[in-house]
Amino acid sequence: MVIIGRDRERAEISDMVTSTTGRVLVVRGEAGVGKSALLEEAAELAVRDGQLVSRITGVEVESELPYSGLHQFLYQLLPLHDDSRTVLDAVTRPRADAPPTVMTLGIAMLDLLSDIAARRPVLVILDDGQWLDDSSADVFGFVGRRIGGVPVKLLVAVRDEVGSRFDTAVLPEISIGPLADEDAVRLLDQHHPALAERVREWVLDQALGNPLALLELPSQAGPAGLPRKLHHLYGSRIAALSAPARMELLMGALDGVGTRPGDGGPTRRHRMRNVDEAVASGLLDTEPITGDITFRHPLVRSSVVQLASPEQRRAAHRALAEVHRDDLERRARHLAAACVEPDEEAAQVLEAAADSAIRRGGATTAVGWLTRAAELSEDAAEQARRRSYATFLSGYAARPGSELPPAHLTSAPDATVNAIHQAFFEDGDVRAAHRQAMAAIERLRGGSAETLARLQVLLLAVNQYAADPAMWNETHGMLASLGALVTEQTQIYSNTWSDVILHGRGWAGPLEQAAANLPDLEPWDVTRLATAAYHLDVLSQYRPHLERVVDRELATGTVFSGMLMLTMILLDQLGSGDWDAAERTGERALALEIEHGRQLLAYQTRAHLAQLAALRGQIDRALELRAEVDAWARPRGVGFVTGLTDSIAMTAALSSGDYEAAYRHAVGITTPGTFRPYCGPASRTLLDLVEAALHTGRTAQARRHALAARDAGFAGLSPRLALTCYGALAMTADSDREAAEMFERAISHPAAARFPFESARIELAHGIRLRHTRERPAAQSLLAHAAGTFERLGAAAWAERAGAELRIIGAAPPAADPYTSLTWQEQRIADLAASGLTNKEIGARLRLSPRTVSSHLYRVFPKLGVTTRAALRDAMNRHDRVTASKD
Repeated sequence: MVIIGRDRERAEISDMVTSTTGRVLVVRGEAGVGKSALLEEAAELAVRDGQLVSRITGVEVESELPYSGLHQFLYQLLPLHDDSRTVLDAVTRPRADAPPTVMTLGIAMLDLLSDIAARRPVLVILDDGQWLDDSSADVFGFVGRRIGGVPVKLLVAVRDEVGSRFDTAVLPEISIGPLADEDAVRLLDQHHPALAERVREWVLDQALGNPLALLELPSQAGPAGLPRKLHHLYGSRIAALSAPARMELLMGALDGVGTRPGDGGPTRRHRMRNVDEAVASGLLDTEPITGDITFRHPLVRSSVVQLASPEQRRAAHRALAEVHRDDLERRARHLAAACVEPDEEAAQVLEAAADSAIRRGGATTAVGWLTRAAELSEDAAEQARRRSYATFLSGYAARPGSELPPAHLTSAPDATVNAIHQAFFEDGDVRAAHRQAMAAIERLRGGSAETLARLQVLLLAVNQYAADPAMWNETHGMLASLGALVTEQTQIYSNTWSDVILHGRGWAGPLEQAAANLPDLEPWDVTRLATAAYHLDVLSQYRPHLERVVDRELATGTVFSGMLMLTMILLDQLGSGDWDAAERTGERALALEIEHGRQLLAYQTRAHLAQLAALRGQIDRALELRAEVDAWARPRGVGFVTGLTDSIAMTAALSSGDYEAAYRHAVGITTPGTFRPYCGPASRTLLDLVEAALHTGRTAQARRHALAARDAGFAGLSPRLALTCYGALAMTADSDREAAEMFERAISHPAAARFPFESARIELAHGIRLRHTRERPAAQSLLAHAAGTFERLGAAAWAERAGAELRIIGAAPPAADPYTSLTWQEQRIADLAASGLTNKEIGARLRLSPRTVSSHLYRVFPKLGVTTRAALRDAMNRHDRVTASKD
């Protein structure tokens, strides 16, 4: 192969290919400008250099199939090494149990490439990158940005005129423009030396330096634009083929057969047969090594499709649906295009494919498939149900530029659900939303069960934010009147989202059962169950799944669910003491909520960030954010958010040491000895009210409140409420014996480690009491541990109080316990590593890649001052002994 011109571009690509370090380069240019020729030369150079070359081709008809591009790549490199298989199986198997994030997949890809490149240098070539599906493009972009440390090269070609994910991938690029005039003349004369001067001048004038045009136009004349000329040129060749050969080409084009090798993999595609005449006419090429038949250029493929009649295209799609009978999503795509009249079998396949896509993060694609399923439904009720589902899904998946179902295909009831949902989360008018949802449920009592269920959950969400007893009583009455039309999952939401003290008892078991297999649930059900878990204080066991799928949902899935997942992750990070991570998550969530106009979520996130600032003693920031949130939420009656602002004010006062102000704010949330119904902060501020009351001499009120928590059954409602209840009883106990018993219950509670801030506050109170009873050694141990925890969290005011107590007994505040410097995830991994598990075994248990586990341990070792796993085990055992002696 001889390339004329392109000296600069060829030199840059050659330098990249022969580099001994990891490199990436994106080659841009219009169709026919010669990108594929440059990639071909790069492949030949790499082969001569002894490199392993992996070639992938983006295919337009597969651009909506998640991970279709990665399929091509992975199956060229099988068998994989074991450490990558567990993560990459999520791509190669349609029903993966735990869909990985772009970061997880990218790290696994880097791991795989590094393993292969350790034996032989690797060049990955991706042609027609503009047609790569978004999921695969994001992973390749991730790999490209981090490839410097791996001896692998990535070469990507994309068209200028077609937008793609590589436009924003921030990778090095080179632009391929038209040939210089002298090079265009050389190319034309070399391939068509006998052209008449008039034709020669016309070709040079029309081709404008495009190499493909220079090669193909000499047999074409006319004033049409370049793409039309080339299509027309190929069209005349296609028209000259026999009917069977044209059908073979059409099936190949519609099935996504690529323009170069590397488009295969596990997918069984139509293999074009008996097409020698198409090869002879220059429409197809035969690869000399593999013998694969490929299209000479993407314009050939598009010309084949354009020239076919609608009936020919439908016949080809019907045949291809049979080829892909075992591939749900490909079969659905072909059936959708093959049918004209209603076809229930096709509708069922499309709906099944949509469900699969939703669970894999392809909600936007699923909206289109469900809409098409509705069009093909034979039964009017099924048609309405599928339209309803598509309408509902569009509300969750909507993002700038996304397509919603056409107005004439929109289900009126679910359009109502979406309208209420959108208006509520945009403006936060709880009264209007409650009224509209109640009225809609009344109208639909005998209608679609699915739409009725969606309205019920929407009504519960509105009530959760309203936190109004009258609204909740009305809602509970409505649900009771619906009887069997209320599912158990809706009952879980109703009882946990409302008031855990009044309704939450006994729902932890049903919640755990409903959430037993989160990967098989729709993303909106995942977030609803996570919200229930938050109210029951068991969110931490579901957080790993949320962290795995949130990026996928925000990128290609239900973006609204993705934003709620970030909120749940933020709340669990706050509770578990990962405060630095919580701040990052909160800022990310806030940016997305503002971008998508979800003001209610945005103000809620501001409130959580304000609470974090108050805990850390950043009083000005906390109060500034609080004032902003309160001014928006209070006029709208968003009681859940105004409850947060009251809690922020109380926490800020406690951090400042203003216990009188803290008490006033605390009793504004709930009266001592009671827990205001349907007010979340009423139970969550138990320790705050007790501490403020004790510091202001209101011991009777403090004791009354602690006893009210005991009598309300806090110990059996949730782990956190049990912990704080025991702590409050200990802090207000009349006898040293009761205090010792309650402190022991609190500190030894299994949930103590999951809520480090509350645990440290209880330790501080216990240490102070022991100091007063002159039990100095025990007091010093508790106070030192509490001080270390507060220091790690960044709770400056509480750290200072613990330090002051230590100084009173003549002990200097110790350096922070190295164990407390570990993040929540690092602690889990360190514990498992200390128990003797390998990185692979830890990854399998926590659903992380071994490379991610290794990265965490790389950070853990210096924090604990160890360099080996044996030393890690000793360090963790020392921590256990310290904790045991302290307890």
